[in-house]
Amino acid sequence: MFEDATRYLIRRPVTRALAGVFALVALMLVPASETVARGDLVGAARIIDGDTIEIAGERVRLLGIDAPETAQTCGRRGGTPWRCGKSATRVLTKLVSGRPVSCNSHGTDKYGRTIGVCFVGDLDINAEMVRSGNAWAYVKYSSSYVEQEAEARAQRIGIWQDNSEPAWEFRKKRWRGAEQAAPSGCAIKGNVSKRGQIYHMPWSPWYGKVRINTAQGERWFCSEAEAVAAGWRPVAEN
Repeated sequence: MFEDATRYLIRRPVTRALAGVFALVALMLVPASETVARGDLVGAARIIDGDTIEIAGERVRLLGIDAPETAQTCGRRGGTPWRCGKSATRVLTKLVSGRPVSCNSHGTDKYGRTIGVCFVGDLDINAEMVRSGNAWAYVKYSSSYVEQEAEARAQRIGIWQDNSEPAWEFRKKRWRGAEQAAPSGCAIKGNVSKRGQIYHMPWSPWYGKVRINTAQGERWFCSEAEAVAAGWRPVAEN
């Protein structure tokens, strides 16, 4: 009887310890997308465009995807081009739909924006934007969403309905055209408005309407990094 009691006393703490280990292992095996309050940044999101959001004043560029720019149009089978940039922004807005968004940070880009994989509940919104045909897999920086892009392309949905220019090519062409007309090739417009000091990239839908008045403190920038370093912020395109 004494030996049985001794075995019980020894086994009890060991069993508890093992139970704790198993619980910890089980927790580690739960996918990040199934945790409730995961992420380095959690809160209500403001949609900037099809691949950028803002949480608590911090801009987050969605990792591994590139959505059409707001001013961009895409091809449609047997029809006129459609405003794929505006559509991408609407789709992302609907995905978030006033619910909390949580983002896992993967560092920052040269403009100081957080690069993140973001979720609404269990839904990876980066992946969903590509899967629904509202963004390209941005393989220059990540191959995370190549499979989702293949699905959308096979179904010929969204940007895959017909020939569409990738967003990075659209930006490159807009920049080349704008720098030819800009002073010293510095094509970014720094505009002073009621909302403060805001800069417009050549692919911004308002770029052509902005007139630079240097007497009012407005100016041109040669790079986005230069504009950010000077304390100017990008325009919200939504």
